[in-house]
Amino acid sequence: MNKIVFPNEISGAENLQQQFEPYGWYAEMRKNSPVHYDEKQQVWNVFLYPDVERVLTDYHLFSSDTGKRIAGSLALKEKGITEMDPPDHGKRRALYTKAFSTRTLQEWEPRIQEISRHLLEEVKEKQSIRILGDLATPMPVIVIADLLGVPSSDWMLFKQWSDVLITSGTRETYEDITLKKEEIMKEMAVYLSPIIQEKRENPAKDFLSDLTQTEYKGQKLSDREIIDIAISLLLAGNVTTSTLLFSVFYCFLLDRPGVYRELRDNPELVDQAIEEVLRFRPPAQVLMRKVQEDTDMFGSLMKKGEIVMAWLGSANRDENTFAQGDQFDIHRPNSNKHLSFGKGCHLCLGAPLSRLEAKVMLTEMLKCYSDISIGGFENDLLLNVTRD
Repeated sequence: MNKIVFPNEISGAENLQQQFEPYGWYAEMRKNSPVHYDEKQQVWNVFLYPDVERVLTDYHLFSSDTGKRIAGSLALKEKGITEMDPPDHGKRRALYTKAFSTRTLQEWEPRIQEISRHLLEEVKEKQSIRILGDLATPMPVIVIADLLGVPSSDWMLFKQWSDVLITSGTRETYEDITLKKEEIMKEMAVYLSPIIQEKRENPAKDFLSDLTQTEYKGQKLSDREIIDIAISLLLAGNVTTSTLLFSVFYCFLLDRPGVYRELRDNPELVDQAIEEVLRFRPPAQVLMRKVQEDTDMFGSLMKKGEIVMAWLGSANRDENTFAQGDQFDIHRPNSNKHLSFGKGCHLCLGAPLSRLEAKVMLTEMLKCYSDISIGGFENDLLLNVTRD
């Protein structure tokens, strides 16, 4: 259990609502304890933008190979790319680059538009739509399934698996949840193995086919390695974008009402608005690193082997970097300086895809609906919609 870090115990969040709104705690920590050692979890915590940025970018001093995991993260059979430092990280990252290159995403944009329009067509007769249930959940799962080359018709199955795999739980429930996750991982391996074998024999234009044909350290990837990569992408590729899409409409309706109408009149601001959503409500709140050698660069002595939690959500609202950081403002000139996708060698590979999916869905929504308003918020965001 000491290899698992529970962020909610550090922040004192006792329920989902408090986990969703940690920003008051961030402000207090930035002001009173910007570098904080949590005795119970035995980890350091940094909250200011420059400190978080340094932890994320200085891999010589702060390693991604921590030997620990944040509750809710995957425990793969093989060490994943997020747990590697250069030079191994760069070699493994090269395997992913083709799938997420600008050229590849440009080729995929028409398919993403097609998926978005289909989902909106499905709800065209409704006066109210559910952001998660109708749009933000199915869209990214279908997209990443298509990209990988697995049947997108199985998206509900992928979603069921994802729901289990991202569950963090508490200390009391952790062991039971871990067993459930192990069962799901076995199910996914059974599902993916014949698909991978087919890709080896008959490669197509998809990411799994590319992985079966490529080499790493002079050898082709094993089925187990490809399975782990596929599971990581299926999970990260849908959870991050789903959370981002949900946050887009939460920000527009609850954090700054009126933004949707402004974008309707000024669609050229969509990209900028999405960057501000990413800054204001990042899909992930914290990343973890391990101290490589004793250092007091942040004013407190951090010893070799100790863990540092870099709180992205706090850095994104640091008033010294983002003026009036606790206000949502799509006209903010430096929104894109946010750290929501990390920074440095571990900058999230899927960030361009997530941005593209959010842009396409929001753009299609703006075409369909002249106005939206909140119809309810309990486990999902219900929108009342007005069509053209």
